[in-house]
Amino acid sequence: MRNIALDIKPKDWFYILIIGVVFGMFLSVFGYMLQGAPWVDGAFFGILLGFCITLFSLVFITYMNTKILPNIKNIYWAPLSAFFSFAAGFLGGLGGTSLARFFSLELLGLFGEHLWVSVSFIGLLTYIVGVLLYRFVVMRNEKELSENAYLQSRLRSLETQLNPHFLFNALNSLAELVHQDPDKAEHAILRLSAFLRNTMDEKALIPLERELQNVQDYVALENIRFSGKINFVFPKKIPLWHVPKFSIQLLVENALKHGWSGEKKELFIEVTLDEEAKAIYVKNDGEALHSVSFGIGLSNLKQRLELLCGGKLEITATQMPTFRITLGGCRENIGSR
Repeated sequence: MRNIALDIKPKDWFYILIIGVVFGMFLSVFGYMLQGAPWVDGAFFGILLGFCITLFSLVFITYMNTKILPNIKNIYWAPLSAFFSFAAGFLGGLGGTSLARFFSLELLGLFGEHLWVSVSFIGLLTYIVGVLLYRFVVMRNEKELSENAYLQSRLRSLETQLNPHFLFNALNSLAELVHQDPDKAEHAILRLSAFLRNTMDEKALIPLERELQNVQDYVALENIRFSGKINFVFPKKIPLWHVPKFSIQLLVENALKHGWSGEKKELFIEVTLDEEAKAIYVKNDGEALHSVSFGIGLSNLKQRLELLCGGKLEITATQMPTFRITLGGCRENIGSR
């Protein structure tokens, strides 16, 4: 498990670089103007100083956080962090001053006559700023972990609400089939086993291809009860999308629950894909929808789509009931547990 105190992201370093360069430039310009020196030289010197300090900080602190601190006791973290932060500022100050001389920039007397004192002061300042940034990173990471834990708990709660009646119906159908056709019963039991194995996957997001395979197994099992009257079709070419587990299966289950009537000879359920809009359509030719409000199951799916993908669930037609799942950016880090 990652230690949130050591987790500094590339984006953090980018912001640190920008802040370091801008802060160094303005501070240096202010110092040069007070001394009556060219402010342009001060601006360039500040930029070089901020860049060098950030570069040394990136190298030293990344090495320390990945190679040293994880392998030693926490009581040694503070002194080592202080040393590496000071060293980054000290060497960054030397590097910035050397580059300024290389580019023939005018240096203030403090850096020209008392270089070691100046870079030591920069090292101390870098350590103080590093402590503040450290606290910011820890607080940010703690907030992210807390939000992620909350999302995971909500997802687990939502997944446990999935309809358990299917399993009861499937087992009752299998009990009857065992006496009628043992070979079909054996095949159906294997289908049920595969379906249950896939539902036990701990990932909240699964490949679209696997979700469609789950639905095939589900329909095959339900066809025992409906005497093969359910026709389920889907595209042969399946994009490499990830979808919330049970998403399409829940819409197919909804079609069977509300679309089937005893007068129908068969029920046709079709899945189509809009790759440009990254949308999935599930339609059936069963009973027309009399309400566009969502029940518990569909509200469950709507929430999971929003949490996992920033997606949407919509009804696009009522006479031939059609549902559209719009996928946003499905986040694997939240979907994987």
